[in-house]
Amino acid sequence: MAKVAVLTDSTAYLPAKLVDQNGIHVIPAIVLWGSQTLLDGVDITPTEFIRRLRDDPIHPTTTQANPEDFLRIYEQLATEHDAIVAPLISTELSGMINSAQIALSDFDRVPVRIVDTRLTTMGLGFAALAAARAASQGKPLEEVEEAARAAASRAKVLFVVDTLEYLHRGGRVGGASWLLGTALSIKPLLHLNEGRVDALERVRTKKKAINRMLDLGAHYAGGRPVRAAVIHVDSLEEAKVLESRVAERFDCLELHVTDLSPAISIHTGPGTLGLSLCPDEAQVPVL
Repeated sequence: MAKVAVLTDSTAYLPAKLVDQNGIHVIPAIVLWGSQTLLDGVDITPTEFIRRLRDDPIHPTTTQANPEDFLRIYEQLATEHDAIVAPLISTELSGMINSAQIALSDFDRVPVRIVDTRLTTMGLGFAALAAARAASQGKPLEEVEEAARAAASRAKVLFVVDTLEYLHRGGRVGGASWLLGTALSIKPLLHLNEGRVDALERVRTKKKAINRMLDLGAHYAGGRPVRAAVIHVDSLEEAKVLESRVAERFDCLELHVTDLSPAISIHTGPGTLGLSLCPDEAQVPVL
């Protein structure tokens, strides 16, 4: 029976308990801050990142793991596995997949299937979890890969930005750039759309934006059981309140609270709240 390893990147921000329970391997993204090179989730946490972002005059950047990092982890996984499935952050948001593919030119010990999930945060996380759960059942490589692709195709990520300040600093994210001419008091409702962060609606208050996010999430779920996650940027108390509302409103097969990756929070800023939903059934409405 083939033993398939599942590798994802740190932008998924899967809760550590889920990573351990499901045997998922995580390669960190990189934060470049002046002369410092920091591994996401290893050398700096999302909370540390956003609090430093508020005050540090040096503006950081984020980048993907390099091909050598991927090659190293491929070699490690090949010692105990017969194949590797790697659901990773959208190519529209990061060069992570490019690095993963370059590394394959020097690696042929076991088959590696790289999946562009067109997602990040817990949308990506649910794809990795689906693959890991299939792998734990002894499914072959093709079925583990398909589990990741199917979950990614069903996952939806919505989030509310507390301030447009960080977009105005130059962090134009995909189609959300049209928001930059609006008043800073607007609370944008964003989503991952075709692999990019895009603006969905403009709402006047954060409370209304969160309510609208829940309404759109409920429409998307369509009464189906969902795997759900509340996402936040340095706003754990607000996230806990939102978690309770999600538990009441949705038929949750599982429900988690987790941080938003520095790769995205650098553009959205503190106070961002999000919702990721992954229905178990394939047929879902389009927002």
